[in-house]
Amino acid sequence: MTETSPARDGDTYVVGVDFGTLSGRAVVVRVRDGEILASAVHEYAHAVIEERLPGSGEQLPPDWALQHPEDWRDVLRTAVPAALAASGVDAGAVVGIATDFTACTVLPTLADGRPLAETELWAGRPHAWPKLWKHHAAQGQADRINDLAHARGEKWIHRYGGKISAEWQYAKALQVLEEDPQVYAACERWIEAADWIVWQLAGAESRNTCTAGYKGIHQDGAYPTEDYLAALNPGFADFAATRLEHPLTPLGARAGSLTAQAAAWTGLPEGVAVAVGNVDAHVAAPAARAVENGQLLAIMGTSTCHVVNGAALADVPGICGVVDGGIIAGSYGYEAGQSAVGDIFAWWLRQGVPAHYQLEADTTGEDLHELLTRKAAGQSVGGHGLIALDWMNGNRSTLVDHHLSGVIIGITLTTRPEEIYRALLEATAYGTRTIVEAFEEGGVPVTEFVVTGGLKKNALLMQIYADVLRRPVSLAVSEQGPALGSAIHAAVAAGAYPDVRTASAAMGRVQRGAYLPDAARADAYDALFAEYRLLHDHFGTGPDKQLHRLRAIRNTALTSSGPQDDAPSTAPPRAAVSATPTGTGPSGAVPTGAAPASAAPAIDGFPKSEV
Repeated sequence: MTETSPARDGDTYVVGVDFGTLSGRAVVVRVRDGEILASAVHEYAHAVIEERLPGSGEQLPPDWALQHPEDWRDVLRTAVPAALAASGVDAGAVVGIATDFTACTVLPTLADGRPLAETELWAGRPHAWPKLWKHHAAQGQADRINDLAHARGEKWIHRYGGKISAEWQYAKALQVLEEDPQVYAACERWIEAADWIVWQLAGAESRNTCTAGYKGIHQDGAYPTEDYLAALNPGFADFAATRLEHPLTPLGARAGSLTAQAAAWTGLPEGVAVAVGNVDAHVAAPAARAVENGQLLAIMGTSTCHVVNGAALADVPGICGVVDGGIIAGSYGYEAGQSAVGDIFAWWLRQGVPAHYQLEADTTGEDLHELLTRKAAGQSVGGHGLIALDWMNGNRSTLVDHHLSGVIIGITLTTRPEEIYRALLEATAYGTRTIVEAFEEGGVPVTEFVVTGGLKKNALLMQIYADVLRRPVSLAVSEQGPALGSAIHAAVAAGAYPDVRTASAAMGRVQRGAYLPDAARADAYDALFAEYRLLHDHFGTGPDKQLHRLRAIRNTALTSSGPQDDAPSTAPPRAAVSATPTGTGPSGAVPTGAAPASAAPAIDGFPKSEV
C-alpha cells in the first residue's frame, strides 16, 4: 500500500481528468513535485453505443460508435469529488483543473453548447449523438476528401501523411450532412469533446490548437477553403466558417474560470483556473518527460497513439498529422497511431481461450492475460510459426484505411491459444516499427522510445517491443499518464510554472531504458518483420483489395438481413465510483478506459483507452 502524501502549509494542488473510451479518471496532484495523492474512476453508464440508440432502441449500422454526453458530466460529478475526498486535500488549496479526451470524439451542438442528442427534437436521430473516435462508418467520405484534395493539389493534405482519416472531424461531419441533412442543419457548432467538456467547466466555448490541427485540418492559420468544401458537397461549403471557426488557444493556456455550476459538480472552488482542452495522447508527453525533439511517446491502451516532437517541418507519408506547437510550444508535433492494440488482446481472450485455461488461471490465481503471457514467454521467437496483421479495427497509420481487417496466417491443428496471443502481441510491435521507420525515413529522427498507458505493465509485451524495434524502451512512471499530463497543464494554466516544458521537468516521471533489446532475438524478429511487411503490402497496398471486398460483403449482409435478435439491449448498470489514495486499490482494478468486468477480461494493463 502506498501512503497518501500529507498536505503541508503552502502546498497547492491541481486536478487532472482523463476521459477515456469507457471511463473517466480524476487525479489530485501536488504542484511542487507532481505527486499524485489520489485518483478516482467513473465508468460510463452507456459505455460505447455500438448496437442500439439509447431511448428509441434503434439499431445502428455497422462500424458505428457513439457516446452519451451525460456520461462525461457524471465524471465531473463523481470522480472529481471522490478523488478530492480520498486525497485529504482542502479544496481551497486546489488552484486549477485540466482535462483531456479521446480524439477525434466529436459532437453536434446548439449555439449554447447543448448537445443535439439531449434535445427532445433530435434525441431519436443517431447522427445527433457524439461520434466516438472509433466510429469508422465515414470511410467513404474520407476517401472522397482525400481524392479531391490530391486532385486539387491542396497543400494541407501532405501535413496529414497524404490521407485524412475516417475518424476525424470532416469525414464524420460530411457523413451527417449526407445521411441526415436535417440534423446537420440543426447543428450550430461541431466541436471536439475535448473542447466541449471545457465549455461545461468554464461556461464559454474555447478551441485548442491540438485538436484543431490534428483533427480539424487547421494549418497555417486556416481551415480548408469554402471552394474546396463546396466541391465535396455544396451544402458543406460553410462547414468550417459556421461550425468550427473560433479563436484557437495554445496548450497550457487558461481557457477561463470554473463556474458556480461546475464548482457544485466537482467540489472545487468557483473561479479556479480551467486549462484549455487537450488530446489524451498528446497531453501525456509532459507526464513522461517526453517533450524534447526525438522522444517518441507511445500511449498504449485499447489503441496506441505515437507522438513525437521534431525541430523541422517534414511531410511523412501515412502519419496522422504534424502541427506547429501540437504537443509543446517551439516544436512541430507529429502524430501516428494504431486503431487497436489492447482491444486485440482482449478480443482473443473473449474468442479463443478454452474453458480449461480459465480453470487453470483460477487455480493458479492468475487472470487470463497473465496465464497466456506466462505460457507465451517460454517460447522462442518464431516458434509458433505465425504472422498476424494488427488491423482488427482498421489501420490508422501508415495506410490510413479503416476498411482493412485483421489477418493471421500459419495456423495449424497444433496451434495453441498462447501462440496466437503472442503472435498478436508481436503484430502490434511490427505495426509500431512500421510507424517508427516511416518517421525516420520521412526526416523525423526518433532518439528514444517511451511508453505510457496500461499496457506498459506487461513485461513480455515491452520486451517484444524492445527486441522488434532494436532499441531501449523507457517507461513513464505514473500509472495515470494522461491524467497527470492534464494536471501538469492545469499547473501552467494556474500560473504555477511559466510553460509546459518547465512543469514537465518538475512534475513528470520516467524510467529510462527499462527494457533493453537482445541481439539474438532482434535478429530473429528482423526475419519475422520481413514476413509481416510482405503480408502488410499484399493486403494493404497491393492491387488485390480482398479485405475491402470482405468488409463490403459483411456490411451488405448485416444491413440487408436486419437484426438477428429483436430483443432490445439494455445499458450496463451504472458503476459505482472507485476512489483510492494512489497505489492502494486492488491489484485487479480496471484502469482508465478499460472494459468493465462483465465485458472483456481486463486485468492490470489490459486494456487502457487511448486516443
